[in-house]
Amino acid sequence: MNFMLGTILPFLFVLTIVVFVHEMGHYLVGRWCGIGVRAFSIGFGPELFGFNDRKGTRWKLSAIPLGGYVKFAGDMSVTSRPDAADDNLSDEERKVAFHTQPVWKRAATVFAGPLFNFLLTIAVFTVMFSMFGKFISEPMVAEVRPDSPAAEAGIQPGDRFFAVEGTRVETFSDVQRLVSGRAGDPLRITLVRDGEEVEVTATPEIVEQKDALGNTIKIGVIGVVNNEELGQFRRVEFGPVDALKEGVAETGFIMLRTGQFMKRLVMGREDRCQLGGPVKIADMAGKAATLGFEWLVQLVALLSVGIGILNLLPIPPLDGGHLMFYGLEAVMRRPVSEQVMEQFYRVGMLVVLAFMGFVFWNDLFGC
Repeated sequence: MNFMLGTILPFLFVLTIVVFVHEMGHYLVGRWCGIGVRAFSIGFGPELFGFNDRKGTRWKLSAIPLGGYVKFAGDMSVTSRPDAADDNLSDEERKVAFHTQPVWKRAATVFAGPLFNFLLTIAVFTVMFSMFGKFISEPMVAEVRPDSPAAEAGIQPGDRFFAVEGTRVETFSDVQRLVSGRAGDPLRITLVRDGEEVEVTATPEIVEQKDALGNTIKIGVIGVVNNEELGQFRRVEFGPVDALKEGVAETGFIMLRTGQFMKRLVMGREDRCQLGGPVKIADMAGKAATLGFEWLVQLVALLSVGIGILNLLPIPPLDGGHLMFYGLEAVMRRPVSEQVMEQFYRVGMLVVLAFMGFVFWNDLFGC
């Protein structure tokens, strides 16, 4: 019973919101484009309960809560051509069928799912910044760890970070963000020392740390410490507009960091143990719930970005795979041949299944 309340319910809360928003993006933009919708489902498999709305859409909750889908009018197969004939459709149904729509409408409908995931994250952070503000500290060096990359680079106590790889920094958190995902990469760091700019090169090393949810993570550090005296810790409050700007910036950073992680993972420079599937998400949801509702909402925001980026990968049958074919169709002014599409979808499905198996393995057996 405790496991149900402490882990399963928070997991379902987090996943249901992320999936609902993703599918709602497909639904709303599809309807805006004049495409008929036959079903909107949260979950897969047998229907648990549902209802039909006035426009004939079946809204339902299904038994397997690990995703969802929107079934558009005329959905045939993933390789259906826009000029494909379907004798089961009337003339009216053919007008609103997905596969008969112009390529831009199909692309907009598909892209809307990931887009709504990003908008959800922006909305969550905007509300959080509006309610709680943000604690920041000046990018000052209070201490340099002996034998650390910072010490080897010549960074000294009292230095102020000005830029990392040409990117201006305003707070110590900015420095941590730019450094944490670049372990093993020589970084050009600009400091201000005694009123003059000094440029050094430091290569972050990997260290293991515990995050706020108790998970062991590996990040890059250069070995500098900030403290309250030099850092001048303070809480900044935001009005609605500034909170929105911060929400967009925070979402952009998470997207950038996620992209860097995936790129480095493919290159073998990131720890595969950092990846997890439903079991890890459920564990994180349970831990977040014990810390408070705001932590659970933040987990929704982080997972939403991850789902959005994952779906944009140019791999069929993900949204990005569809968009790739729509892009080729727009350039060639004709659909990609069904034979070519089918081969790509078979390969893509194998890749997706392999990835799912990989994260499940990490979930169950660890590293």
